[in-house]
Amino acid sequence: FDNQPYRVLLTGFGPTIRFPENPSWLAVKPLHNTVLEAEGLYRPRPTLHDDQNAMIVDEDGPRPRQIHITSFLIPVEYDAVLACVPGIHSTPTVLPHTDNDGLPYIAPPDDGYDFILHVGIAGRGPLRMEKVAHKLGYRLKDSKGNFAPVVAAESGFGKGFENFDDDVYTDIDVEKLVVHLKDSGIDQVYTSMDAGHYLCDFLYFSSLAAARRDKRKNGHSPDRESDITKVLSIQIPPVGQPLSSEEVTEAIRRIILWVC
Repeated sequence: FDNQPYRVLLTGFGPTIRFPENPSWLAVKPLHNTVLEAEGLYRPRPTLHDDQNAMIVDEDGPRPRQIHITSFLIPVEYDAVLACVPGIHSTPTVLPHTDNDGLPYIAPPDDGYDFILHVGIAGRGPLRMEKVAHKLGYRLKDSKGNFAPVVAAESGFGKGFENFDDDVYTDIDVEKLVVHLKDSGIDQVYTSMDAGHYLCDFLYFSSLAAARRDKRKNGHSPDRESDITKVLSIQIPPVGQPLSSEEVTEAIRRIILWVC
């Protein structure tokens, strides 16, 4: 059994003209610096046998493996995404020192996060579990009035991204995750193939591509799922349309438990 806790990074977006308090950040902020216990996954409490010096489970029994969560605020800016993403997927991992809405800084794990969940905002309706991110088609200005940086043709991504397909899919089985959420009482959720070609989509593509690219740099095969940080993006509605911020936070908590 691995004695190390799972390390999870949640990202939400900063304010916009329409949303001075971005609902995505309101949903992930309460989970910062919290610890969950992975249901059904246990690690033994080691003790030493007198004769064989072997590890066994002590009388207290197994204890659940922990999940440590960090929440991180990303401005609604293309440049901010491109400045942040390489570090959170590098080895050792680098999480920028920012104000982060006043939350305490948590040093990232040297060997990378196990799961990164990017949360963004869409229109009224259910939670949208995004299966795919897109490389092309970013024609909308960000919160500073800037377009996505153009490197070649319509691509908004820089060196190192050109070899990726136009559509990049998450390794997570989104269909099964949605079924699990519905079975657990979260009915307002569905799968999506269109993350919007805006900042949510831009961040998702950058993060999925960086996870695979950096493993290649470190000598790992990108086909080995166990070597690649799991990345997922969900889009949530404005507060109360129809879900409250607390309901979204609970859904995020259940997503983390299921993935881990």
